[in-house]
Amino acid sequence: MSKILRTNPNPILSAAVEYHGFIFTQGVVARNLDQDVEGQTRDVLEQIDTLLEQHGTDNTRILQAQIWVKDINDRDKLNKIWSAWLPENMAPARACVQAVMADPRILVEIMVTTTK
Repeated sequence: MSKILRTNPNPILSAAVEYHGFIFTQGVVARNLDQDVEGQTRDVLEQIDTLLEQHGTDNTRILQAQIWVKDINDRDKLNKIWSAWLPENMAPARACVQAVMADPRILVEIMVTTTK
């Protein structure tokens, strides 16, 4: 039976789960919710970089991304940061939707699936 590796598990979720060389991250939100959408996006991507590094991979191996924004009108600002973060020609399959966030100060949440 293949081993499932859970990073920072708690009773509700794990920060990431690794199985058969795939890494599934939690929905990552900014640590400082006083930032604008660009600042929150940068923070989220930094956290994703750290999670992926812990699992021996990086943003060149992202297969899929799910992105939730509080206000879809912020999508262009988010995309500017997102596009600069992605390696050239390495864009994953992606969805980006407007959502009601768990905390009204959260402007963006990102979840990725990657491989080693």
